[in-house]
Amino acid sequence: MAKIYFSEDHEWISVEGGVGTVGITEYAQEQLGDVVFVELPETGANIDRGDDVAVVESVKAASEVYSPVSGEIVEINEELADAPGLVNQNAEGDGWFFKIALSDDSELDELMNREDYAAFIEGLE
Repeated sequence: MAKIYFSEDHEWISVEGGVGTVGITEYAQEQLGDVVFVELPETGANIDRGDDVAVVESVKAASEVYSPVSGEIVEINEELADAPGLVNQNAEGDGWFFKIALSDDSELDELMNREDYAAFIEGLE
């Protein structure tokens, strides 16, 4: 079973077998409103934790998406090109952005679990 982690930048990562699936959280998509465009990274790109790797644009704003871990982009969600609204419909599921092969599992220790993230966003409201 995949384990899910959350960042303070409102990204989630679900990790299974050394590969993480990354997207923005339900909270983030609610703040953005209707998503109209998503710019995704190139597969094969090597990125560091904290790098801005994607852009999500909504009717309200454009926002950077940061990688919660370091590694190599191994897959992108090509469905988002034609259907960016998937982010609104299922931000923590079908609306994922990219998959990354983790280069350092210990970086996951810096992230929050679902309970800690819930408390974190409660503190923002």
